[in-house]
Amino acid sequence: MREWHEFYTLAGTAGATLVGLMFVAASVGSTNWSRRAALRVFLSATVVHFSTVLCVSLFVLAPLPGVLVFGCLVAAIGCIGMIYCGIVVLDSVRDGLAKHIDWDDRIWYAGLPIVGYLTLSGAGVAEALQVEHAELVLTGAIVLLLIAGIRNAWDITVWAVTRQRNGQ
Repeated sequence: MREWHEFYTLAGTAGATLVGLMFVAASVGSTNWSRRAALRVFLSATVVHFSTVLCVSLFVLAPLPGVLVFGCLVAAIGCIGMIYCGIVVLDSVRDGLAKHIDWDDRIWYAGLPIVGYLTLSGAGVAEALQVEHAELVLTGAIVLLLIAGIRNAWDITVWAVTRQRNGQ
């Protein structure tokens, strides 16, 4: 994946930077997070998506022993991400938070990340099996997680700032 070096350098840098910015957003809106499920669904999940982008980028750039190892690592990250998304969804249902989440937020906070992690797992398997154009599928998964994370980070920030200004 040498020809993807610059893309993954940029994606990894973006992922790391956005993880740091999520810590800032969490600090700014810390008084607004009274429920554990809300923290996991909104803040923690977004940090996990950005961290996934960072980890996959590091694996692309690392001198791993071969494509089998690389593919297995990527597939494992995708599976872990899907499990994490499942836990997030269960927490939001258990806590009653799911009843109060709009459909567009359900798509951005749960649906698209699940699709991203499924795609990531598939890309990892395809990489391990050396399927042609597997790197395009991997790139698509990374872009999807990055876009969903950016949108969700912006949504979280706007929500926290407007709540503080309105005194809620």
